[in-house]
Amino acid sequence: MTALVQFLDWFGIAVFAATGALIASRKQMDIFGFALLGTATGVGGGTIRDVLLGNLPVFWVHQPAYVLVCVAVSTLVFFSAHIPESRYRLLLWFDAAGLALFATIGAEKGLEAGTGPVVAVFMGIITATFGGIIRDVLGGEVPLILRKEIYVTAALLGAATFIAALHIGLPRSLALASGFFACFALRALALRYGWSLPPYRARAAGDVENDGTP
Repeated sequence: MTALVQFLDWFGIAVFAATGALIASRKQMDIFGFALLGTATGVGGGTIRDVLLGNLPVFWVHQPAYVLVCVAVSTLVFFSAHIPESRYRLLLWFDAAGLALFATIGAEKGLEAGTGPVVAVFMGIITATFGGIIRDVLGGEVPLILRKEIYVTAALLGAATFIAALHIGLPRSLALASGFFACFALRALALRYGWSLPPYRARAAGDVENDGTP
């Protein structure tokens, strides 16, 4: 089980590093820009999670190979990003996979730190989304979580599904798989069909005065 979680952790970081590098390719950055965005995206969410959980130094300080993997993936993308016809569509699907991986792994890390299920779910959300926020801010993009997209909701579903699966007695491997597929499926359907949560709609002052709210 530990080996599976470790593999998924490494794979998720590599996937998120690729999304950061793809943003760099859209902005036509040099190779150092690729490495910066790839690394910040790959380790950003986990860094914030570890700081909140008090796991200091953060994980990549103990294992600098995480940073090396991010740099290696970013370099690979620098030389291959021109191959796909639509880098943005590729970015979205890579991001969906990274989101699903980190939502479940982040929740797992929260439980390992001794937190309760609610905090563990939030650790999953933070791990899954904050690397993408850093990526989009550094890349001059509007962060995905601020757009009309099902994003944080998918991370919430994945982390909560993982915790619920453990609660009903499923083995950790099946719980991780359940969380991953729940998150990825919702995000994939949202991308395929353009689903989004209903946004706030501004109302006229008269409507607010007459809606019965004190």
